[in-house]
Amino acid sequence: MSSSKVALITGASSGIGKSTAEAFIKAGYRVAVTGRREELLRELVSGVADTDALVCPADLTDSDAVDNMFQQIKDKFGQLDVVFNNAGNNVAAKPIGDISVDDWKKVIDVNLTGAFLIARGAFNVMRAQTPQGGRIINNGSISAHVPRPGSAPYTSSKHAITGLTRTVSLDGRPFNIACGQIDIGNAASDMTERMKTGVPQANGTTEVEPVMDVDNVSKAVIQMADLPLDVNVQFITIMATAMPFIGRG
Repeated sequence: MSSSKVALITGASSGIGKSTAEAFIKAGYRVAVTGRREELLRELVSGVADTDALVCPADLTDSDAVDNMFQQIKDKFGQLDVVFNNAGNNVAAKPIGDISVDDWKKVIDVNLTGAFLIARGAFNVMRAQTPQGGRIINNGSISAHVPRPGSAPYTSSKHAITGLTRTVSLDGRPFNIACGQIDIGNAASDMTERMKTGVPQANGTTEVEPVMDVDNVSKAVIQMADLPLDVNVQFITIMATAMPFIGRG
């Protein structure tokens, strides 16, 4: 893998994003990392040469901030080869009748609109650069397939990510832009900490669920990223083997 390749990782300050950014660095990529917590982003790249890393703290729901970030990437690196479109959030589980409009917007604005803005910005950079092309990897979820109880905003956003992935994959063909999606189940992070004490199941019970090391996800993303652009992993599911996903529904 050429060390000249450039990767952008969103939501890189913690969890899956941090682990994946570390994996890209280890694999020899130059990296741009973004998230809301600048100090954590700077800590992440503290051992990387200044020429090989760019810290871009940003609100990914702000189209001007996203446009500015892509301009910084172009100015510093002159190219963009891979994007891991990872940033996301969630709210407490509630039946749909109890979900406020503000909570709905909080999730959709980041998980869907933010993902759209990143995909759009990356697409425009990759379409305009020479050589033309690149790869966009969207972070879906097990919830892109089936919901958990009380998860209308999150599940809706992740089902929509699948539509975004399919569309960008199709739109990208004339420009050598590949787009795939990784659907993740129970990777150990702050968002899955509650799995250790039990989470509601579709049958009304509360069950402890197994989790997997987040490094397994980053290895899968790197495998997708390192493929030549005439090959694409369109969809991949990686999960803790014994989680109840296969039996859901």
